[in-house]
Amino acid sequence: MKVVAYSIKSFEKEFLIRANQKKHDITLISNPLSLETAAYAEGKDAVIVFTNDDVSGSVINKLADLGVKFIATRSVGTDHIDKNAAEKKGIKLANIPSYSPHAIAEHTVALALALNRRLVIADQHSHNFDFRLDDLIGFNFYKKTVGIIGLGHTGIAAAAIFNGFGCRVLGYDIAFPEKLKKVEQVDFDTLLSESDIIDIHAPLTDQTRHMISASTISLMKKGVMLINTSRGALIKTLDVLNALETGKIGYLGLDVYEFEKDLFFEDHEDDQQQDALLKRLMDHPNVLITPHQAFLTKEALQEIANQIIANLDLWQQQKCVGDACICHKNCHVKTIAATTSQNNSIHLL
Repeated sequence: MKVVAYSIKSFEKEFLIRANQKKHDITLISNPLSLETAAYAEGKDAVIVFTNDDVSGSVINKLADLGVKFIATRSVGTDHIDKNAAEKKGIKLANIPSYSPHAIAEHTVALALALNRRLVIADQHSHNFDFRLDDLIGFNFYKKTVGIIGLGHTGIAAAAIFNGFGCRVLGYDIAFPEKLKKVEQVDFDTLLSESDIIDIHAPLTDQTRHMISASTISLMKKGVMLINTSRGALIKTLDVLNALETGKIGYLGLDVYEFEKDLFFEDHEDDQQQDALLKRLMDHPNVLITPHQAFLTKEALQEIANQIIANLDLWQQQKCVGDACICHKNCHVKTIAATTSQNNSIHLL
C-alpha cells in the first residue's frame, strides 16, 4: 500500500520503520496536512495524520480527488477529522483505540506533583544558589479527594496511581465501568464540589466542549487543582484564567491548550507576536504547561506505530479495522484498490 504520513517528527521515524518491516511504501514528511500539502498524497492509497493536521471537509475532498481511500490518525482523539465529509467521499477512517494509557496517566500525576511541591520554582531557585524554602509549601496527597472526569483506559490508570497515594478517588463517566474498584461513582456536580484535585480524561465532543467554564468552576472548592491532559477545548481558557486570578483555582496543569493548533509541536520562541492568552496563563507561578507531550514515551510511540501499521495491513486485506474504525457509521471495507510492492519501504522527504 502506498501511503504518505504527515507531521512526522524525527523521533517517530525509528518506531514506524520498526513496525512497518517494509510491508508498506510509506513516505514520511514533516509538513502538516493542509490544502497546500495535500498534493503530496497524489498517487497514494492512504494518508497518516496527527491531531494538528487539517483534516477538514475541504482537505478531505481534495484527498479524495487525488485518489486517497483511507485516513489513519496517530491519536485516540478524532475531533480534527470531518467524518461526514469522509463518509460522503467513501473514505474510510481509523484511529488508535488505545495505547499505553499509563504514559498519559503518569504525566498527569507528574504535573500534579510538580505543581503541588513547586518543583519548577524550586529548581530555578536552586540553579541560582537560592536555597530558601519561602513559597515552596505544598500539601500531602494522602487522604485528599481526587475527581477523575472520564474513566476510559487512561482515567482508570490515573485512578490507580492516585489510589496508591492514599487518595479518595471519585469518578464521573456517562458509561461508568463495571466492577471498577476504589473509585466512587458520583454525578458531575458532586465531583466538582468535593474534589481537591480535578483530573480530566474526556474526549472532545459537542457535549464536552467547555465542560469546564465559569458555571462549573463556581461549583469547585476554592484553591482546587485542575489538570487537563486530554483536549484543550474541554476547558474555556478565559474562564479558567479569571478563576486563577481570583484564587478559585489554586493550581493549573495543562498538557493541552484550547488554541494550540499551529502553535504546539513547533518552536515559536522568536515569533514577534505570541499567544497573549497563553502568556497570561504562564505568568502565574501556579500554572504548569507542557507541549502536548503526555503520550511521549518509547512504549507509547511503538504502540502507536504498531497500530497504524496493523490498520494498514487490515485495509490491504480488505478487512474492517475493528475497534480502530472511526467511520461516521459502522462499516466494513468492501473493496480496496491498493497496489503493493515487494520492496515497500519508508521514504523521508
